[in-house]
Amino acid sequence: MAKEMLKNNTRNIDELNKYVEKLKKEKESILKKEKLDISYLKPMYECKDCNDTGYITNSDYTTQMCHCLKQRMLDKSYNQANISNLDKENFDTFNINIFSDKKEEKQKISPRENMEYINNKCKEFVQEFDNPDYKNLLFTGNIGLGKTFMSNCIANEVLKMGKTVLYQTAPVLLETIINDKMTKNKTDKQKEFYKNVLECDLLIIDDLGTEFLNSMSLTELFTIINTRLLNMNSKITKTIISTNLGIEEIFKKYEERIGSRIAGFYDIYYFFGEDLRLKRKK
Repeated sequence: MAKEMLKNNTRNIDELNKYVEKLKKEKESILKKEKLDISYLKPMYECKDCNDTGYITNSDYTTQMCHCLKQRMLDKSYNQANISNLDKENFDTFNINIFSDKKEEKQKISPRENMEYINNKCKEFVQEFDNPDYKNLLFTGNIGLGKTFMSNCIANEVLKMGKTVLYQTAPVLLETIINDKMTKNKTDKQKEFYKNVLECDLLIIDDLGTEFLNSMSLTELFTIINTRLLNMNSKITKTIISTNLGIEEIFKKYEERIGSRIAGFYDIYYFFGEDLRLKRKK
């Protein structure tokens, strides 16, 4: 066609165009005959936002890193030990029947009723993720009651939405930040980690209350919680905190300013019942 255009031979160009259309129809006919979708031969991208290039070109022709590449970098560097069971721990695999339907002493509802309520609220949290007025989450209760499972359920859905998720335990999170800050010549990776802690779409802090507490860790914890709350003015950043501590214990163990922000800006869900890990061994 290029040769014919240089010769200004429009007749041959028209014939070539007809031949191309004929080939397209022939291809469609073969696909239909084989009961294949018409898009079968097109590239299948995991990320439709960047077509798996890792970068998005904006309307002003500037480029920015795509959320899918950011998430892969987070998974590679920090999430490997934490977000590794999403194929097994998600809303589809959630089994309400493993929770007891018997009411416990001092509880108005059974563990099963409680978990059904929490499960629905977690799904609502995902649906309202981009709503700046929707609060963060605090999961509190003893070990083995499903706190980590529910965090993974939410992480799985938020990732499907094209959001970035950073999942870390409180001891590792605070120790890493403090060690990085004490390092004189910081690497790009160290700088990027702190930026991601403050700016990733969803930060999940597991095992709050097991970290070593001093003035530096208290300061960093407050900075993380407070900065991510302030980010809501320009970007939606949500946080989930999982802990064995009750809200009263949080006020006692941490500074008033940390306790008040959690109490004021987090929806608190109490997990109770029998340790599911012990129950599975029986």
